[in-house]
Amino acid sequence: MSALSQTRPFATLPELVELKYDLWERGLEFEYFHAAEDTQRTRDQVFEILGHHIGAFTVDSIVVEKRKTNPVLQQNLGRFYKKVLDILIRFLIQRCHANCEQIFVITDLLPIEKKRKELEKGIKTTLAQWTSDHQRTYHVFHYASKSDLNLQIIDYLNWAIYRKWERGDSRSYDLVRSCVRSEFEVFKSGTNIYY
Repeated sequence: MSALSQTRPFATLPELVELKYDLWERGLEFEYFHAAEDTQRTRDQVFEILGHHIGAFTVDSIVVEKRKTNPVLQQNLGRFYKKVLDILIRFLIQRCHANCEQIFVITDLLPIEKKRKELEKGIKTTLAQWTSDHQRTYHVFHYASKSDLNLQIIDYLNWAIYRKWERGDSRSYDLVRSCVRSEFEVFKSGTNIYY
């Protein structure tokens, strides 16, 4: 699970929009960027664009091996994702700089309403503490990834991290390595933590 952190203006977006129209002009039926489904040529072009703007954003990623996760969390995917997301958000909040007035959390739309509400409640609980401590505000939105280029960017970056960890394939990861601020195994020791 990964998070893309950035502030406006979003420097990568104009080039990605241009690439989308270039793909159409080549006769490709193409709706949105999705790393796992795009052709290698498209992936190469997206990673090239991301490489042009490597200082404009950072990525923090949590790597979870489900087999190292407590069986209680393995059996309840809602709790599992809520816990991992909570760890990631808490980590991001700690790194939020002093002049951060608002936090916007935008997630991919979960297909199951009940799980979406459960995750949203977890996110809001974590952010409410930050709001209380620092007199700041936050907003949480859930959109289909095809509606937002930033969600498509984090899909690509998360895919590169996944490929490195799961398959030992670091070709794409190496192109964006310098924007990866952190990546760590959350249940590395395999200890049984109950939530």
